[in-house]
This record gives sequence, structure tokens and C-alpha cells, in this order.
Amino acid sequence: MHTLLIEDDDRVARLITLELRHAGWDVQWCAKGRDGLSEAVGGSYDVVILDLMLPDIDGLKVCQSLRQVSDTPILILTARDAVIDRVRGLDAGADDYLVKPFATAELLARMRALTRRPANVFHQDDMIKVGPLELYPMRHEVRLMNSTIDLTRREFDLLQYFMQNVGITLTRDMILDRVWGWGYSGASNIVDVYVGYLRQKVGLPTEELNLVTIRGVGYVLKFEASPA
Repeated sequence: MHTLLIEDDDRVARLITLELRHAGWDVQWCAKGRDGLSEAVGGSYDVVILDLMLPDIDGLKVCQSLRQVSDTPILILTARDAVIDRVRGLDAGADDYLVKPFATAELLARMRALTRRPANVFHQDDMIKVGPLELYPMRHEVRLMNSTIDLTRREFDLLQYFMQNVGITLTRDMILDRVWGWGYSGASNIVDVYVGYLRQKVGLPTEELNLVTIRGVGYVLKFEASPA
């Protein structure tokens, strides 16, 4: 497995490179954003690990530029720990966000989750497809096996967030921040209630899709393609 590390801190870069190589990853390191973007576009990588605070160009711009031309999973690894920073990173096209300092075991687990994304999970500006489930953001439409599913705005946003993060566990706080907004102060079980609505309306679990509860943490949308 090949990863591109875009990180300007030599000490952090050496540590990550050592740990990833020990775990069997091939690592290419770039210390500057423009060099990293050029390498990411011209190379072939399974995951891109991206710092935000780079010396020559903001990491968010690197993320946005790369996402325009590539579906390679991007994991942002940064000291910026504010909710708004996480939201901006994910909105810029990142697939995951990990705050420094971090545990190497968690970094490796997140990278494994990103590389497990099935080939028939497909994102583009006007459609997100996970197996038989299709979501059209511009039309506010969801279809499963050619049948339209009627969702409220909040249910639609929640499903979109799950479909953008297949195989990745989303905590309740992450879901609240992304779907309800960081200032939400309503019922504490609102996420669980809406997950229940989604399961009922979408008909989960299906043969291939399941919205799984991770007790004490949150939820993960899992997809397993049916055998051919």
C-alpha cells in the first residue's frame, strides 16, 4: 500500500514514516504543499496524509485542488482541533480528520478504513452512490433499487454524511456538528432518533448495506457487495 505524506515538520514526518513503514506501508514524503499536490496528481497512492499548516500553501487549498482531479482518500492530520476546522477540512474534500497529538494505532486504523472503501462507492458533484443506494444532492433525491425514498431535509443531510464516510465510524458529536451545526443545544438523543428514522425509511439493513451502532461512540455505514 502506498501513501503520500504532506507534512512540513521533520520530526513528525520521520515518526510517521517510520511507523507506517514498520506496518508495511510504502511512504513518499513531501514537506511543501505545492510539491505534495504535484506528487499526488502525478503519482498513484492509496491514501494521502495531509497537514494543514504548510509553509507555502494552505493545506485546505491542497485538499480542494486534489479532490477536483482525484478520488484518492485524503486524511487530514493537523494540530487544528476546533470544530470549525474539522468541518472546513471535510467540506474541502477530506475523507477523514485526525488531530495531533495522535496515537499511531488510530492513524493506522483510519487508513485501513479508508482503503477498504469498495470500488462501487462512487462520489461526484451531482451524485453519491453506495452500492444500490444513490443520493443526488442538487435534486434532494434518494433512490434505492430505482425506488424513490422520501426524506426530510435533516434526514437527507444525515444520510449524505454517512454516504460520504462509508466504513468510517462517526461519533455523535461529529454528526451533531456536521448535520445540526455546532451551536445545537436541543435533545441529546436527536442523532439516535434520526438514525432510527433513516433505518426505517431506507429499509436498513439490506443485503449489502447496514447502519451499525458502535456502542458508546456513534454509527458507521457499512457496505459489502453481494458475491457475483
